[in-house]
Amino acid sequence: MNIQLRPAAPADAGQIAPIIKAAFDGIADRHNFPHDFPNLEHATNIANWCCGDPTVWGVVAEQNGKIIGSNFLHEGNEIAGVGPITIDPNAQASGVGRKLMEAVIERGLRAPGIRLVQDAFNTVSMSLYAALGFDIKEPLVLIAGKIEGEAAAGYEVRRMDESDFAACDSLHRQIHGFSRLHDIGQNSQIFQSFVALRDDRIVAYASAPNFWQANHAVAETEPDLHAALLGAANLTDQPLSFLLPTRQASLFRWCLSRKMRVVKPMSLMAMGAYEEPKGAFLPSVLY
Repeated sequence: MNIQLRPAAPADAGQIAPIIKAAFDGIADRHNFPHDFPNLEHATNIANWCCGDPTVWGVVAEQNGKIIGSNFLHEGNEIAGVGPITIDPNAQASGVGRKLMEAVIERGLRAPGIRLVQDAFNTVSMSLYAALGFDIKEPLVLIAGKIEGEAAAGYEVRRMDESDFAACDSLHRQIHGFSRLHDIGQNSQIFQSFVALRDDRIVAYASAPNFWQANHAVAETEPDLHAALLGAANLTDQPLSFLLPTRQASLFRWCLSRKMRVVKPMSLMAMGAYEEPKGAFLPSVLY
């Protein structure tokens, strides 16, 4: 198979979007899991964002001038995030995925670390990423549901605003050891982001708790994260959906006690710099 790689361009989004949907639908259907992309419009929004955001570097694979796959590296923060990587179902198992991952890794080595999140039931992708040098750092579950209840006394939960960005980034650095200021600012412009305050100090935030692909959250303690999630649920009156590291066993049980349900298992994988988190956290679909 004669495959050519080249950088992605905004004009490629129209060809990439149907491949994203078909690829994710295919793996979900084979394992009887719900689709990540409910319609083509959702996939098109992702493709337009990845191809048009100057902080995202993309690469496409072409055969005879036709795009058959793509991959993206998100470079807006200190740590680089990979995805989505998708291959046309008719071209899978042909080595295209490895070529796209190798291109992104080569680009990503300029960052201290590279991370990604993959469906744990997709043993093919898990094996490829491990073979290329990624280590599994956290077993995750996608968990969703509409929770009820009030935050414990002593907390204030409100929408995040621009004046909170620096404090939120400082908290993220405290928990993870690196800045995530770009994602904090970007998410607050697109999604509903929330902060939890205790003693007039931000102790937790959730950047998109109703949209699991984009959400990430950190908190000094697990009760601080409880407060942020309950406050977000009350302020939006919408179901929550987020990725939960299952090693945080008591947080997992708390979510289950609130009638949230597990949708599917996933894995957080990393290459390069990685520090064990020093508080409660929820990753996005990137890391």
